[in-house]
Amino acid sequence: MSRSDPDADDVPADAVAVARPRMTLADPLRWLALGWRDFRQCPLIGLFYGTCFMLMGWALMEVYETAPAYVMALSAGFLLMGPFLFLGLYRASQCLERGEKPDLGDSLLAFEARMGTLGIFGLVLLILELLWSRSTLVIFALTFDGMPDLRGSLLALMSPANIGFTIAWLGVGAIFAGIIFAVSVVSIPMILDRESDAITAGLTSLRVVLAQPPVMLLWGALITVLVVLALLPWFAGLPIVGPVLGHASWHAYRAAVPAPGAGFGAALQAGR
Repeated sequence: MSRSDPDADDVPADAVAVARPRMTLADPLRWLALGWRDFRQCPLIGLFYGTCFMLMGWALMEVYETAPAYVMALSAGFLLMGPFLFLGLYRASQCLERGEKPDLGDSLLAFEARMGTLGIFGLVLLILELLWSRSTLVIFALTFDGMPDLRGSLLALMSPANIGFTIAWLGVGAIFAGIIFAVSVVSIPMILDRESDAITAGLTSLRVVLAQPPVMLLWGALITVLVVLALLPWFAGLPIVGPVLGHASWHAYRAAVPAPGAGFGAALQAGR
């Protein structure tokens, strides 16, 4: 398809997302810059959601220190809560995009119109998270007698004697994290933005990742590095990093999935 194709505007939005001109490795940095811009335009909303991320991290660490066997189940619950918290940030960026003033109350209720679809997608994420948790428990069970505490887990990861455990644990985590990232990187904002079912949104997200692997790998790596840095010390960076990444994810979606009916001219301007 070329820019002069008269039928370009009739191509479905998810097909345009795959067929559009390739994004560049500079785009993830541009999304972060746009996310920072959105955060500065509605800082109180961002700090509210960022503080929620930090409190969730504190709760997870408290459970891990006292009952590590339950931390996987709690992590699954957080995986379901995370997209709903990001929904509020997506709504705020959507309002800014329209020239409207974001409202905290409106962002908190952003899920209402798409509750059924988001519930189905959340169930898919929950199943993937439970499979990830079960795989992790099997690796621990085959390596240790009982579940080690936080200090024991860190020592096990750093010990040369447990190199097999470290490779297996990181490998399984990378596989499941990659799958979850691939099916969700643009699907949640897509569900919020348009009348899209969970399957179409997930497949569109997967197509974007497969069509733009270097860009999406860089985007995933940036998210991972920033989140890890935000966790130290004691999740103190999440009140800033969390909302910036949420806003930036909206712009990543806009760049990858042009608006319905938009041709390549609009696609090239998406997210700018």
